[in-house]
Amino acid sequence: MAHTTQHDDARPRTPSPLARLAEAHRVGTTFKGWDGEPAQVAPATLVAVLAALGVDASSDAAIAQALADAATAPWRSVLPAVVVVRRSDTDPVPLHVPAGAEVELWIVDEDGVRHPGSVGVAVEARTIDRRDVERRDATLPRSLPLGWHTLHAGVDGRESTCALVVTPDRLGTTAALAGRRRWGLMAQLYSVRSAGSWGIGDLADLGGIAQAAARHRGDFVLVNPLHAAEPVPPVEPSPYLPTTRRYFHPLYLRIEDIPEYAGLGAPERKRVEDLAAGFSTVNTATDLLDRDSSYAAKLEALELIFAVGRPAGRQQDFDRYRADQGRGLADFALWSALAEAYPPGAPEWDGVGRPGSPGARASAERHAERVDFHAWLQWLLDEQLREAQQKATDAGMSIGVVHDLAVGVHPSGADAWALQDVLARGISVGAPPDMFNQRGQDWSQPPWHPDRLAASGYAAFRDMLRNILRHAGGIRVDHILGLFRLWWIPQGEAPGAGAYVYYDHRALIGILALEAERAGAIVVGEDLGVFEPGVQEYLAERGILGTSILWFEQDADGPLPPEAYREGCLTTVTVHDLPPSAGYLAGEHVALRERLGLLSRPVEEEQAEDRAVQEKFLDLLRERRLLADGAEDIPGTVEALHAFIGQTPSLLLGVALADAVGERCTQNQPGTHDEYPNWRIPLADADGAAVLVEDLAANGRFSSLVASLGLPAGAGTPDGPTRAEEPTPPAG
Repeated sequence: MAHTTQHDDARPRTPSPLARLAEAHRVGTTFKGWDGEPAQVAPATLVAVLAALGVDASSDAAIAQALADAATAPWRSVLPAVVVVRRSDTDPVPLHVPAGAEVELWIVDEDGVRHPGSVGVAVEARTIDRRDVERRDATLPRSLPLGWHTLHAGVDGRESTCALVVTPDRLGTTAALAGRRRWGLMAQLYSVRSAGSWGIGDLADLGGIAQAAARHRGDFVLVNPLHAAEPVPPVEPSPYLPTTRRYFHPLYLRIEDIPEYAGLGAPERKRVEDLAAGFSTVNTATDLLDRDSSYAAKLEALELIFAVGRPAGRQQDFDRYRADQGRGLADFALWSALAEAYPPGAPEWDGVGRPGSPGARASAERHAERVDFHAWLQWLLDEQLREAQQKATDAGMSIGVVHDLAVGVHPSGADAWALQDVLARGISVGAPPDMFNQRGQDWSQPPWHPDRLAASGYAAFRDMLRNILRHAGGIRVDHILGLFRLWWIPQGEAPGAGAYVYYDHRALIGILALEAERAGAIVVGEDLGVFEPGVQEYLAERGILGTSILWFEQDADGPLPPEAYREGCLTTVTVHDLPPSAGYLAGEHVALRERLGLLSRPVEEEQAEDRAVQEKFLDLLRERRLLADGAEDIPGTVEALHAFIGQTPSLLLGVALADAVGERCTQNQPGTHDEYPNWRIPLADADGAAVLVEDLAANGRFSSLVASLGLPAGAGTPDGPTRAEEPTPPAG
């Protein structure tokens, strides 16, 4: 979700009861319009958004009652729904107890160790439901370890509990990056094939890409989201609209690397070999990628391998994996089994009910073999993800694979069903109107319900992060600003008819830092777009790296010089929502938008403005002696752009694999669906010939572009992030 950086200084105002109610539930009443001026959220939008939060604002009487409920809600529970703190926090935890009650506070950490807390005197009192209630501030012990603990309060002999999460003050893996800047490749994995691929890049190819980058002292490979799509074809091509963010897409499995492949009988092996052979010419073709054909063939092969069974030791490993994953995997596998059998909206779904319901349990029994199959696929993915990361680190990478976390999920997907208790209904996430999209954007994804997510102890958020980071050196969080606030659009409304809903970003960022710390992983936040002052500073304070894209790094005076870039940042020349640099310099993004009818003014004006902006950047390169006067050589200019980012202080530099081989075609054109083949462009060179993983090591353009960064030797040194020891995580 790449946009230029803008600050939003508009603040929610509270002139009316409805606006005060919105503020009480952290719903913004204003936003910055596309013209840069503050705009008011329509009252009807506030009513609809509040309704999605479970708050009735349909009448004056309902608003008055809801305001009264909001004011007294904290006083009706002894403990907060959840407490998330930084390790050095000294802020008290508010307790609400009967006046004069005897109160004891203690913590049981995740290892079962008890830690006593202390409770102060009353600091405030109210009468709630004819009972005198007082607020007392409790102090947590300073010695608490990082982790997921339980806070206990004994009040006159009755016990209350809530989750207590102790998070790092600052992500330690970021500090481990100091002293040596690192570079890495950015790749759309599905588009990068090898001779052994089945028409789509897979996890074996990921290991090969990492090894190729490591030969040039690369330290990481950042890939597109590998989240699962539909369980059977046809599948959604966009990796940013998955059915789940916790589990992975079996499309990325390398069939021949599954241990049980060796146990196939002769006829079955011949069938799998024939399926694979059908893609031998596809891998070197530059036709549009066909996920559905590849996935259908892989599923047929996987069915044959699944029927082979597993030796006792591997069956024990599979059983252990399922036990560790718990309810989360069971729900995902059940949804997958049902989704392959029944289309969305089919009457069979009516009897399934909610996760864990009698209907769901009965469905799991009826589809037990298919549930086993889909759980098995995730186990195989877990094994091959581990192998890909191992290949990367064995090759000398200090970070390895960096996964991408999408903003949200498909509205009728696995997470929408399994996590319905913590997702908002009747709402879609998007973006308000801005100078690039004057109608706004609707991403068709249900958001977290902030209160219900907190009441659950943030378990779903934790489990998602934990699974992605099991075998990774890092995570990039797309639109990390969504952990601060999201633009909620009521169902059926235009994208502009929405409102910002604010989240407890201290809790969400803290949990993100905690899980990354335990995994020994770095975190990169895509912090581009419209945001409030202080957001980037807060992320930097917590050790979350930001994102800088060269073409967006400009202010009113023009492009920023390299020394003005942030140090705590992943800096790149381009991003997947722009053409590769060769195509961008040729103005192909303007030509494409003109062909698709996306321009709002004559193409000549758009081309002139685009060229003027580019010239400002190229003039800066000439001033820095990175580009000769009058140079028109596109490959040389692309290298000069990378030499420019090599002069920034940014800790991480990203090189798009498409740039490294001379690709010109756009991978994704925002604002389109079927008008352009988004996410279906295979990797090719400047001449339009397919580039395979095996070709990368000897690719002269690749070597030259990496050398242009000007980084000193350093890959393979032991000073990078390392995985922290941690106890076995709780199930599901």
